[in-house]
Amino acid sequence: MFKKIRTIALFSVIAALLVAVGYWNIGPESFLDKPVATVDENAIDYYATNAHSVQFLPDGKLQYEMTADKVEHLKVSEVTLLTKPDLQMYRGTTFPWHVQSEKGEVNPDGSEVELIDSVRIARTDEKNRTTIITTTRMTVFPQKQYAQTEQAVRIDGAGGVTTGNGMKAYLKDGRMDLLSNVRGQYEAR
Repeated sequence: MFKKIRTIALFSVIAALLVAVGYWNIGPESFLDKPVATVDENAIDYYATNAHSVQFLPDGKLQYEMTADKVEHLKVSEVTLLTKPDLQMYRGTTFPWHVQSEKGEVNPDGSEVELIDSVRIARTDEKNRTTIITTTRMTVFPQKQYAQTEQAVRIDGAGGVTTGNGMKAYLKDGRMDLLSNVRGQYEAR
């Protein structure tokens, strides 16, 4: 009988230990909803004010020179936000395209720049002819020397004004294709 009581007591202690360990590992709080960590998509991991950047081509000629009031890098998406970007796109020539806007967004590898609000692109060529392109939004592909927009565009130059909706601009060639609703007003000489 003493053996039977001792065996029951031993199993009771083991059972109590197992219940205590189970309670410790699977407590009631483990069944409560745990808050999911939120990621702030707009978290900035670094920024610069009064930024100035210069990039050269492999042959040593100036590719571009850019200034901006503020540059902010978004941690999660790795997009770079620009405030008042001002870019001189030389492309190795002495007659740069002068690109300005209120805001800009640069993708992570720098191959695409979205210019936003009051976009102005100007160039004076070797014959002292000025071309000014204005729109509200434009995507520039610097390495391809190409820009495009689906917004309304105004081109001042060549003795007149041309407007249209949408544009493809081949900056290397100085050629611009307006996509629709093209209108022109020119001075007769």
